Amino acid sequence: MKVCLSTCPSERADDLAAVLINERVAACVNIIASVRSVYRWQGAVRSESEALLVIKTSDSAVERLMARLAKIHPYQTPEIVVLPAEAVWPSYLAWVQQETSFPPG
Repeated sequence: MKVCLSTCPSERADDLAAVLINERVAACVNIIASVRSVYRWQGAVRSESEALLVIKTSDSAVERLMARLAKIHPYQTPEIVVLPAEAVWPSYLAWVQQETSFPPG
């Protein structure tokens, strides 16, 4: 299982999460509604309020997730960081794998 982190404009978080779930590239998306991001972009330091998506997916769906999120994300260079899940409760892992299987079933 993998956990993917991605920041986005707060007003787009629900829509992005719905697409990822509906297309079965994610089993669950937690939306942390307000985070402050400080970063350098195009030579200037910026500070923005964003939402953080915490996306759970299977090993087999991670490439589809990354490609789809990059395509629908409103940012030119979206944050898409995938982390391994070191230990996962077995029944939760089975559920994530089932929800991200393609074709469904």
